[in-house]
Amino acid sequence: MIDPKYRRRAREKAIQFLYGIDVTQYDAQAVIDEFWRTFPERPPVRQYANYLIAGVNAHRPELDAFIDGALVNWTPERVGKIERNILRVALYEMNFVEDVPRAVAMNEAIELAKELAAPEAPRFINGVLDRLRDVNIEDPTA
Repeated sequence: MIDPKYRRRAREKAIQFLYGIDVTQYDAQAVIDEFWRTFPERPPVRQYANYLIAGVNAHRPELDAFIDGALVNWTPERVGKIERNILRVALYEMNFVEDVPRAVAMNEAIELAKELAAPEAPRFINGVLDRLRDVNIEDPTA
């Protein structure tokens, strides 16, 4: 797959793109090329980000159902769009990316929450992902 040194940047770009789609409601396929023209990246970053974007979009209902089920003292509507996309990417990696250990996906999500989200977000992300640590989502396309 991709060199691990490019993965954090790819995760960040995937989260930014997914957030933009959530806000604008644009079709992901229709705007992905424009996103990369506006925010150019090295090919390995772009490749892994596209992989994450496609995977999250393909499994969005399942990912959201598991995330919503892991919320404690929160309603799904209270979860911010950035935080939800951080959780989606992490849960996708935890379940569908064989060469990313679950603990690494969780740690990366917490680190990205520190960079991209509200100050209390890393603790929230950690709590939700800890409850999802042993979840196994079946891939219907496999």
